[in-house]
This record gives sequence, C-alpha cells and structure tokens, in this order.
Amino acid sequence: MILFRKFRVLILMVFLIACSMHIMIDLLPKLERRSSSACSCSHTPSEEPQNWAKVRAKPGSESGWPNKHTLRILQDFSNEPNSNLSSHSLEKISAVERSEALKRFEQLTGDEKRHATRDSTLKNAVLKGSRLSALFEHPFYTRPLPPLTDEDTLFNVNTDIRFDPKAAENPEWNGEGKDGDYAPTGEMSSDSYPNWLRFHIGINRYELYSRHNPVIDAMLKDLVSQRITSVAMKSGGTQLKLIMTFQNYGQALFKPMKQTREQETPPDFFYFSDFERHNAEIAAYHLDRILDFRRVPPVAGRVLNMTKEIRDVTRDKKLWRTFFISPANNICFYGECSYYCSTEHALCGKPDQIEGSLAAFLPDLALAKRRTWRNPWRRSYHKRKKAEWEVDPDYCEEVKQTPPYDSGTRLLDIMDMTIFDFLMGNMDRHHYETFEKFGNETFIIHLDNGRGFGKHSHDELSILVPLSQCCRVKKSTHLRLQLLAKEEFKLSALMEESLQTDTLSPILIRPHLEAMDRRLRLVLQVLADCIEKEGYSNVVEDDLVAERTNTGTVPQR
Repeated sequence: MILFRKFRVLILMVFLIACSMHIMIDLLPKLERRSSSACSCSHTPSEEPQNWAKVRAKPGSESGWPNKHTLRILQDFSNEPNSNLSSHSLEKISAVERSEALKRFEQLTGDEKRHATRDSTLKNAVLKGSRLSALFEHPFYTRPLPPLTDEDTLFNVNTDIRFDPKAAENPEWNGEGKDGDYAPTGEMSSDSYPNWLRFHIGINRYELYSRHNPVIDAMLKDLVSQRITSVAMKSGGTQLKLIMTFQNYGQALFKPMKQTREQETPPDFFYFSDFERHNAEIAAYHLDRILDFRRVPPVAGRVLNMTKEIRDVTRDKKLWRTFFISPANNICFYGECSYYCSTEHALCGKPDQIEGSLAAFLPDLALAKRRTWRNPWRRSYHKRKKAEWEVDPDYCEEVKQTPPYDSGTRLLDIMDMTIFDFLMGNMDRHHYETFEKFGNETFIIHLDNGRGFGKHSHDELSILVPLSQCCRVKKSTHLRLQLLAKEEFKLSALMEESLQTDTLSPILIRPHLEAMDRRLRLVLQVLADCIEKEGYSNVVEDDLVAERTNTGTVPQR
C-alpha cells in the first residue's frame, strides 16, 4: 500500500514537471518577442540565428506562431512624387559646398553612394527641367475622358462599398490610432478611406486610375511604409509569391528578388521556365504609365526584414517551416510552388534583408468580378509544339471574326498589350482579365509582368506577330509612340527619370533602357510597313473621334 502511494506521488510529480515545461516553452517565444520589441538596439547577424534556433527547437508547438490577425474581406488574392527642391534653392550652392559634398560622397559606402547618386540625379532633373512632367503636360496626355455614369464606375460609393474597420472586430485597431494610424469613430466618409480603397473606388470603364490622381502617389508610399501584419503564400502560379496584409487592411503581392540587375535570362531557358523578376514588375508599372495605358496596378519596391516582417507575422505553417539558416549565417526560406521552391533555390537575406516588389491588389472578386480571357496569341508552352498563330500567317483574320474581337476596342487593346510586352521583352502573356461589370467595352488589365526585362541583348520579334498580322493600332497609341521616339521625349530618359522615384532605384541597368528605344523603333517600323501596304486609314483607327463623341468605342468599318 505504501509503495502504491509513493508510485502515485511520483506520477503526479512527473505530470506537474511536464506541465511546467510546456508552459515555459509556450511563454518563452512571447517573452523574447516582447523583450526584443521593448529594446531599441539592433541584433547582430550572429545573435539572430540563436533566437531562430530557440523558436525552431519545438517545431510542432504552436508557441512559435505570432498572434492571429484579422484579415479584411475587401480584396482578392488574384493580383512619382517629384522632388520638392526648387531650382532656385539649388542655385545657391557655392563652389566650396560642392567640393565638401564631393569629399563626403567619396567617404560613403556602396549602398550610401547608390542612394546619394539617386538623390543628386533627382536634383539635377529639377534643375534642368523634368521631361516626365513635360510629357504629362503634352496634349496627348491631357485629353479628357467621356463623362462617367454609374455604369462606367466600378463602385457606387454610397451603396456598393463601405469601409468600417470595427466590423472586423479587431481589438488592435483603436490602439493603432496612437501611432498616427487610422482611428475611425463611427462610419467613415469616402475622403477618409485608406488609399488602397480610394484607388479601388476610382476604377472606371476606361482606366485603373486617372493621370494625376494624388491617391496613387500616396498609395505607393503606403506600399513602402505600412506595417505588415500578416503574410501568406499565394496559391497557384509557378514561382513563390507572398500576400502581404498591412495595418490599414490593404494587401499587396510580394515578389522577392531572384536575380541581380545585371543578370540576363540564360539562353537555354524556355520562356515558361524563366525567373520572375521583381524589378520587371516595378518597371512595367512605370512603362505602362508613360505609355498612358494606366492598366497596371501600382507597384513599388521595398526592402523587408525576413525575420520580423515575414517569419514572425506569418500564419502559413507551410511557409514558416521552410525557414532555415544558411552556412553563411543568413536567414533563408523557399516556400512551396511549381518551380524554384527548394533549398537549392532558396531566397536568402543579407543577413535577413531581402528586396522585392509589392503590387497593390485589385478589388475582391466578391465585390468586382473579373473575367479571364485566353490570349488569342498565347504560346504553346511546350518544348517542341508551336501555336497556330506561329504557322498560319492569316491567323488574325480568324480572330477578327471571333467575339469579342469582331467589334468594339478589344482587338485594338490586344495590340496595345502586344506593344507593351514587346518593349519589355515579355513572352509570358497567356491570359488577360477584364472587369465583368463593363462587358466587352473596357480595357485589358496588364497583370503579371515579372518575366519582362530578361534579355536586353535580344529583341524577341515573335512578340510583335499580332501587330504585324493584324496591322491595326489606335491613333492615340500611334501618336504617343511617335512622340516617345523623339529626342526631347526619349523613352529611355523618361523611364530612367520615373524609375528614380522608387526606393530600390536603380531598377533597370542602362542596356535595358537602351533596348526599349531600339524596340520602339522596331514597333514604328512594323506600323510603317503596314501603312505602306494597306493605307493609313485601314491601319490607324481614329479613337480620338470616338472620345469626342463620348461613345468610348472605336468606329467599325
């Protein structure tokens, strides 16, 4: 009987010890995170892996996971500010100050020199006059849109969409107001909506955003500065992409850096197995804006702390488990995807800093349905087979007789997209999307441009096949292309100036900028050949007449 009592006491002691150990394991990561947030000092690379080892000590435990964050329901998992310096102030710089500034510049490190060069270039642009500002003041870039009705806007603010953070029942919302964030009291007016929601409200039948919309500049700043509250892997796709949720309930698609600016696509790579480049997404947004299409959602570059802004805030277990420490003592992860998601192709920080692109999300499909269309000039995505358009020179005649390309502006929008892709060297345009509300009389959304700017030394002429087969283009597009070929509005100079406003500048190296000028001349040559063969009126569709009559459509022959 005495032995039985001793055995029972022993079991009870073991049970209590086990419970105490579990409690300590649960509390340890939270105490570490609380102590690290209270301390303003930065950790050295050697200290960070030790904390990481403690979290990974018990991978099966839920203790290593951050607190869950409430996700907003108003977005979908689908997908330049000029310098404030005046020329007058710059003229006051004396020769002595210039020499002192030069000495300070020589003492800077590599990264510091890059930022200093970017700032000085912006100052010189202000001093000499901005080509980009002059371009946007040109008559080709100031034509008004037709009057908008309720049928031409994606949302009716009064009835379709309202933003009330309290509906999410997030207890942290009111506390964030102390840090200068949104602290709503009651129902909000549309002017006080966060920038991502104001961007959504501004979408209409003709454009994703207006030419001089200040919300877009503010939204680009949000993409760079907003605190990230949640991270998850995007389902589908061939390569790793992350969905970032911000403190203001906005969301963006993050594409991490996989190649340096100088690396070209290997010559033996097929277009469907090429890397997706973060800088291509950034450059595509700026190119789309310079062409006055305005069909690419806003994109900005950002440097992230992989530990604090990805690993510590993710609720995605599959993503969390792929983090590890490299032999070089850097934080790495690889996630899950079809291509390049393994330890051999892991994304590693320096030691935990990684740069990438953040593309603003479009409205949630539950609020604004989108229709996905197969690109008529889609490639075969096969190592040996060719698509029909590659072997049939009269393929465009069949397309012209097929809805929705037999009427409206859709075929002309395909030509715009073809020119856009050729300037970037993007061969990966298999599908495109439109907003369902606007039917067939609306623009094409230029999503997923990560495979552009892969080769500056090669011009892929097969991308221009739709243009050479159909010999059709909008008059507005043709006039702008001719304008961008002039020396005073040189495309490469405009792109360089526009890209300098991004925090990751330089985005493209000089050979890529020069390649765009060369490709622009090729596009104009193809159109010139078409005009010589078929006549100007049969090639160039006068969409300017359609805008003046407020129909928004191209007259059909």
